[in-house]
Amino acid sequence: MTPSRSLLRLVLAAGFALASCGSAFAFGDAAEGKTIAMRWCAACHVVTDNQTSASVDAPTFTEIKKSYGGKMDFLEAFLSEAHPQMPDMNLTYLEIQNLVAYFEGL
Repeated sequence: MTPSRSLLRLVLAAGFALASCGSAFAFGDAAEGKTIAMRWCAACHVVTDNQTSASVDAPTFTEIKKSYGGKMDFLEAFLSEAHPQMPDMNLTYLEIQNLVAYFEGL
């Protein structure tokens, strides 16, 4: 096998490995996600362990994570669409990735 073929195989293997990690892991910033959650979500949802108030009708972020069973791509899709029970925040793709990264760290 030539050195260029070996390098090509290595690059392809690395690409597949990165792709299998999931988009939130690869692109999201959990600290930024927490900031977004505190700004947009904390009025209704408990987003941190030390939060003292939230709506009793809204699930906590921990409950939301459990309901998605660790499948953050479903959460990503949910956050991408407007929902009547939530304000339309018009989150950017990067903001959604950051929120999902925050959820993953819970």
